[in-house]
Amino acid sequence: MGAVGALLRPAAWKLNQRRDISSWLAKWFPKAPAKSVVALKTPIKVELVAGKTYRWCVCGRSKKQPFCDGSHFFQRTGLSPLKFKAQETRMVALCTCKATQKPPYCDGTHRSERVQKAEVGSPL
Repeated sequence: MGAVGALLRPAAWKLNQRRDISSWLAKWFPKAPAKSVVALKTPIKVELVAGKTYRWCVCGRSKKQPFCDGSHFFQRTGLSPLKFKAQETRMVALCTCKATQKPPYCDGTHRSERVQKAEVGSPL
């Protein structure tokens, strides 16, 4: 029985260790992502440079709107930025209300009553 008990202890320890790791991961990477919040109620016009890769803020919490500053990670939103590459150099309006149906580009959704009534920093 002593030998069997010794064999079971490491397995139980590994199981317990796995639980500790998964609870740590759950804290940093929630299963259900947070909702995006309204960063601003108007788009931001920017010049995109052909061939350059950009990371558009999806969560709405970035202080460098419309681009990502990593806030989604530090605030544990479970969201990730939208990475895209500009096909040509041109001025575009990038969405900051985070309700566009054509991310990262503004589609005019910010003009809707739903967005205009929402508080900046709150989810829609």
